[in-house]
Amino acid sequence: MTVPTVRVLIVDDQALVRAGFRMILDAQPDIEVVAEAADGEAAIRLSNRFRPDVVLMDVRMPGVDGLEATRRLLGDAPGPAPRVVILTTFDLDEYVYAAIQAGACGFLLKDVSAEHLVGAVRTVAVGDALLAPSITRRLVERFARPEAALEVAPGALASLTPREFEVFRLVARGMSNAEIAAELVVSEATVKTHVAAILAKLGLRNRAQAVVFAYESGVVRTTAAG
Repeated sequence: MTVPTVRVLIVDDQALVRAGFRMILDAQPDIEVVAEAADGEAAIRLSNRFRPDVVLMDVRMPGVDGLEATRRLLGDAPGPAPRVVILTTFDLDEYVYAAIQAGACGFLLKDVSAEHLVGAVRTVAVGDALLAPSITRRLVERFARPEAALEVAPGALASLTPREFEVFRLVARGMSNAEIAAELVVSEATVKTHVAAILAKLGLRNRAQAVVFAYESGVVRTTAAG
């Protein structure tokens, strides 16, 4: 069976970062870098042109920054939106939190290993999030504010079935579909169906937003071990 190629757009104002990431990703048989951009404006234009599956997005760039570009890509882009992964030099950056609220799938540090970079692209391409539970807790504890909380319709949590709520808690713990399937002794396809229903009922864009909302709503406590 032929494995679909993951199409990637790299956005960073440092040419050296773009070149390094391109070299690593283009060496993979199932990943293709379709374009590079040095700022958010170019990222939006090239994303609309090349329709990448995954966008690796730097935050701090001249002109249109990565946060605004993420909002525009995920809010206004025609057709299916790409999965945006934020690139950052800091693992506790308020811009990272804001980008996840805007719909990014997670974040990577710029000094990421080649193996981790490749794995991250593959992970978000299939719909999983890049949010380790410990990092998520730290982000929520430091940056979550009531006025900035994700907007979820009142009563939406109550609309989840008991099994959906169970899956939601496991997603919030950072577990992948495969791990959740093993935990609940069901198929991955069943987990995917539950996750899709959860996102639809809560009005959330992706798993990363679901994780953040789980912390913000108290479904998962920031003081819990993880």
